Parts: sequence; C-alpha cells; structure tokens
Amino acid sequence: MKYAFLVTALLGSSALAITPSEQAIKLAKDTIIVDGHIDVPYRINDEWEDVTRATEGGDFDYPRAVQGGLNAPFMSIYIPASYEQSGGSVLLANKLIDSMEALVGRAPDKFSLAYSVADVEKAFAEGKIALPLGMENGTPIQGSMDNLRHFYERGIRYITLAHSQANHISDSSYDLRRKWNGLSDFGKALVVEMNNIGIMVDISHVSDQAFYQAIEISKAPVIASHSSIRQFTPGFERNMNDDMIKKLAENGGVIMINFGSSFVSRKARQWNDRFNTKMDEKNLSWSDPNAETFSKQYRQSNPYPYASLELVLDHIDHVRDLVGIEHIGIGSDYDGVGDSLPENLKDVSTYPNLVQGLLDRGYSPEDIRKILSENLLRVWRQVEDYAARH
Repeated sequence: MKYAFLVTALLGSSALAITPSEQAIKLAKDTIIVDGHIDVPYRINDEWEDVTRATEGGDFDYPRAVQGGLNAPFMSIYIPASYEQSGGSVLLANKLIDSMEALVGRAPDKFSLAYSVADVEKAFAEGKIALPLGMENGTPIQGSMDNLRHFYERGIRYITLAHSQANHISDSSYDLRRKWNGLSDFGKALVVEMNNIGIMVDISHVSDQAFYQAIEISKAPVIASHSSIRQFTPGFERNMNDDMIKKLAENGGVIMINFGSSFVSRKARQWNDRFNTKMDEKNLSWSDPNAETFSKQYRQSNPYPYASLELVLDHIDHVRDLVGIEHIGIGSDYDGVGDSLPENLKDVSTYPNLVQGLLDRGYSPEDIRKILSENLLRVWRQVEDYAARH
C-alpha cells in the first residue's frame, strides 16, 4: 500500500449514510467526472485484481465507477521514492503503463486510454471510462529530456515532480532535508520542457519553495492533483496554504481536493502523528512483522477519527471563498490512502454523495460541473494549446 502508515484505521462507520437525490445522481451521470488521482496501477501491481469487474478489495472497479458516474480518473503511475536510489524506476513506470494498456485491451467496451481532452470527451460520448495517465514522482525522468518525451509518447499527461523524498528534480514536503531549496537546476529546466511538450506540472507533494519556483517558471497553468487545505491541518506542508492557493489561481491552476481523512481533518492528522511517534519509539517499520500486531493493538484502544463528507465540503468552500469556483477540482486519492477515507466517500461509487453535499450547500449545477471536470479540462486544454504554440 502506498501510504502504509494510513492503513491502520478501524473499519466501520458511525455516520448516517447519505441517500443522494435523483438530481444529484443525474448530475453525476450526465457530467464528465475527472478525478485527479487514483492509484489503481500500483494497487493491481502489488496484488492483481481484475478491475474490469466487481472486486472485493480496493476503492475502484468498473461497476462502482459506473455507479458513481466516474468517467475520467487519472491513473497514477506511482513510483516509490526509494527508486531514486535503488534504480529500476523506468522499468516500473513502463510496467504500470503497460498494465493500463492491458486493462483497456481486456475491456475495450468499458475503458479507453485518454491522451488529450478530446479523447476524454470522445470516451464520454461513447459511454466509456477514459483513463488518462499521471506520473506520481518524476524519478523515472532520470535527468533526461529524452525520457520525458518517451513518457509523453506513452501517455503521461501530468508529472508530480517529487513524492515523499527529494529526488533529482525537487524537494519534497515530507522530506526535512532541503536538498535543492526548492527545485534543482534540472527541475527548473524540466518545468519549461513540460510546458513545451504538453505535460501538466503537478505540485502536490513538493516543498513550499519548490511550489513557488514552479509557479514562477511555468508559462501554463499548474495543478495540485491531490492536495487539500493546510488551514484545516496546521503544520502539514503536504497541503496548500492560502497564499499558495492564491498564487495557483493567479497562474490559472486548479487544486484538486484529496479525500483522505488525514488530509482534511486535524483530528485524523494528529492521530497519524501520534501513531507514527509510537512506531518510532518502538523502532518499528512496516517491513517489521511486529508492526501489524502493534497497529491492531493501538487502533483498538485509539479508534481512528474518520473525517466527514461535511469536512471535505468545507475545504471546497474555503477555496471557493478564497479564489473562486474556477480553481477547484477533485483528486480523491482512492486506492492510495488505505482505509482512511471519510464517511460517505468510501469508494468511487460515492461521487453522487459529494454532488448532493454541494447541492445542499447551494452550489449551482453549473458550479458543480466546474468542480467535477470543467476546471481541470480547461487547464489541460491550456497546456495543450501552449505546447502546440511552442
């Protein structure tokens, strides 16, 4: 699992289930829904499941996606930070892309790869789920613009510059060592070339300094593919503060709200911090067979404080009030945050619950369509247009 420290929550629910209205369901079904970040490729690489059919595990499969109205999930080509040192990142990235091509090959009536906004719209018209690709962690670029072009040809349409540790491109929000004080010289050149080739720059995971440098360099709008608001999780640099959101909006970009409880809830964030401290005190890592035993014991006496749908909506409200509706998207991080997902947003079948929550808060159908896809598709078009001119 990508975030092992999050796979520690108790299953179960105390919140009342939401029954979305016919209006919410129809709006979800009739609108392209773009989700900026879903970790299916790494999930099925770790433990294969046929997501063209209903699956017992995970947050995504075809029947649940259809139920939720999901049309265009960005499939995350996730490369763990350790590959920066160990090597093998290019091989893994190509393997994960292969798996998405194989998925479409097994079910061409259900899925199609999407290399452009036009491909997303075509798939929607044909009743298929489009699968655009985003690379989470730029390690496979390996300091080579030839590699960048290779992965563009293979379908990568955004790159998250770093992940949980600094790489040769950028510092990471999770890494206390500030190797580059932002972006490396190569990272700065890479942002320029990503603009030129037509790959969106994703600033989720990078340090604050790296964000400001990327936003200054990029001539096209940038995205935060799966980030939330730092005001709700003080001290959590992985989320964006208000000044960063304003800069993102000035650039024309979009912040795509992460659903993970520890991204939206201060209580869940504090729970994770306490748990990780206890793990450190016991010198435990997730490679230790005793870690899972300790985790079970800890969570029995310290139940995980799941976030609510209402709190996710609070994050959306915050961005709307700060910079306007045009800069909000959704980047759930399904299949990437374990069982830490909020009540009523547990898998890809639940987007109508989100739509219902927005309707209940007075968002118009036009505003909701912007959040569900139009804002991100607008950014993607602008990136395509910039590349076509350069």
